[in-house]
Amino acid sequence: MRLSARVEYGVRAMLVLALHYQEGPISAKEIARREGISFQFLEQIFPDLRRAGLIESVRGVKGGYMLSRPPQEVNVGDIVRAVEGPIVPMSCLHEDGGHKGSRACSRSQGCQTKQVWERLRDRINEVLDGVSLSDLMEWEPAQLLS
Repeated sequence: MRLSARVEYGVRAMLVLALHYQEGPISAKEIARREGISFQFLEQIFPDLRRAGLIESVRGVKGGYMLSRPPQEVNVGDIVRAVEGPIVPMSCLHEDGGHKGSRACSRSQGCQTKQVWERLRDRINEVLDGVSLSDLMEWEPAQLLS
């Protein structure tokens, strides 16, 4: 299982906003520049974050984006679900039995392996929900290889 670039960039952009919390809005262009992210790609992620209530946008010359809640109240799981939807490692765990056009699993009721997929989903959510933006702000950056 691999998370998408949308998730990576969404988390990185949200961390920039957290690092500058209460300093006013930051433009998407500035966030893209700081993080080396395509501005156009970032602009596709921000509406999802706004719909999830994680960020607010401010119009005008000094406009941009800012967190709608303090960094300690936003966890990585919130961001992942905002840009990707529910975390489901197997389609049988999606609430409607399938997702994105897949059919419900015919074995769902008597499946002997479903429990392992449920445990995986629960642990992934537990880890992602256990890390807030303020936690990320305190962590040391990974050392770049020289």
